[in-house]
Amino acid sequence: MKGSFSEVKRFQVKPDKLTEFETLITTIADDQRQQIGCIDIKYLKRFFTIDGVKSGEPPRELTRIVKCVKYFSYWEFDNKENYGKATEWFFKKYYKDIQKLLIMPFDINCGYSIY
Repeated sequence: MKGSFSEVKRFQVKPDKLTEFETLITTIADDQRQQIGCIDIKYLKRFFTIDGVKSGEPPRELTRIVKCVKYFSYWEFDNKENYGKATEWFFKKYYKDIQKLLIMPFDINCGYSIY
């Protein structure tokens, strides 16, 4: 939706905490969808890379874990005010549970969609 306010988070999950993280984000995503103004929430697990792939070929599957497994979330809202309230809720309810599964604090990028 053009003009919506969105956030992208990057999580770097400890290799021995993958199942716990995926179970937790299933619960979190259900709760995130219920936040006022939420348009959508999606989570992605990085399985593939385009490093070393020739142009036009499909991405190459990752075959080993080096330091962590990366996950991304995309959370979209109708406006930044509702996003702000939902972010406050998220940090109060889930921040500590998530952080203990990560190698470092997650990154957050947010802004208005342009298309």
